Amino acid sequence: MGKDKIKIVAFGASSSSTSINRRFALYAASRLGGNTDLITPDLNDYEMPIFSVDREKKDGYPSRAHEFIRLLAESDGIILSMAEHNGSYTTAFKNLMDWCSRIESKFFADKPMLLLSTSPGGRAAGFVMEAAKTRFPLHGANIVATFSLPQFSQNFDEQNGITDPQLNEGFLSGIKNLQNALDITL
Repeated sequence: MGKDKIKIVAFGASSSSTSINRRFALYAASRLGGNTDLITPDLNDYEMPIFSVDREKKDGYPSRAHEFIRLLAESDGIILSMAEHNGSYTTAFKNLMDWCSRIESKFFADKPMLLLSTSPGGRAAGFVMEAAKTRFPLHGANIVATFSLPQFSQNFDEQNGITDPQLNEGFLSGIKNLQNALDITL
């Protein structure tokens, strides 16, 4: 890539202060290796009015949406872990996505993305993962790998990471795909 540092944006698509998806995204970023500069936005810093066409016409676009788009555009890659609320995106993430897509349809800026999801249950936020895999490329996401971790508290340990060897193998394959897309050498 010809750069000294590779800039990675890693975040969980949740506004929860105890988000397991944020923890999972940051863990994944720590596994990249290489000379990376990690940017870890918190969705709470991008809280905006609920999107509506009327509000868009009256007030224009929130500066926070512009900031988020710029953050993604200036990165080299994205690690995003999807939380699921009632089988779909969290309200905080969906609202951010709605505003950003009105400003710039391809707001993910064709950056290589490792798309993750996890949940306390066995489906590992599978509904939202499927929705994201279909929708995100329409917004410029270059998804190079996906991985879903079921039963987070049973399969993840802060010290050891993913404790199930088979799940860990799948996860590391996704990390390798992102490293290859970013040309990270260890």
